[in-house]
Amino acid sequence: MKCNLKFILPLVTVLSTACNNHQKMAGVKQQGDLVFAQGKKITNANFTGTAYLQMLIESDSLNTISVGNVTFEAGARSKWHIHPAGQILLAIEGVGYYQEKGKPKQLLRKGDAIKCPPDTPHWHGAGADTPFVQVAITGGEKGETVWLEPVTDEEYNSK
Repeated sequence: MKCNLKFILPLVTVLSTACNNHQKMAGVKQQGDLVFAQGKKITNANFTGTAYLQMLIESDSLNTISVGNVTFEAGARSKWHIHPAGQILLAIEGVGYYQEKGKPKQLLRKGDAIKCPPDTPHWHGAGADTPFVQVAITGGEKGETVWLEPVTDEEYNSK
């Protein structure tokens, strides 16, 4: 029995470490590992599921561009919406989606960038089983975001 414990204890330690590393990599990194803070939970009705926003740069009279870090939990997504001045999305962690009305859904991975044209209905969010983090760069000189209808489960699950 003593001989078996010599092998079992190190094995348990290795498996425990591997499990912790897998959990960390399975979704969004731990708060201390993120590029930007996760921010506060978004509580308005413009999202399905749970999403968080950390504003990095607020627009003002000198610069009408805003920059926000958005963290989507798995399955979370925005409603369809329009940015009158357009938007740029930078995928910085996880797996997500972006779709413009009438076009196929696009898969987004860390390092991808999307340029959403002005006045183009679109939505974005996390994969069904994977959180997603994006930096959203939005022009505000032509008006505020116009929120439309929710993305249906059928739209979200389409290929």
